[in-house]
Amino acid sequence: MSCPICAKATDPALRPFCSKRCADVDLARWLGGGYAIPSTDPDDIEEAIEAAEVERAKPH
Repeated sequence: MSCPICAKATDPALRPFCSKRCADVDLARWLGGGYAIPSTDPDDIEEAIEAAEVERAKPH
């Protein structure tokens, strides 16, 4: 099995990754929305717009 980030051989202790760095890159992609599945459902779009407007209206 190869590392899904860099394609090197995996380290059994960090499987499926080859290093802590690649594991951290993967985590950052998850947290940053890099693995999000786009939706074309109009309800999802409307909810996202409403949530963004609520966030924008909050005092910072």
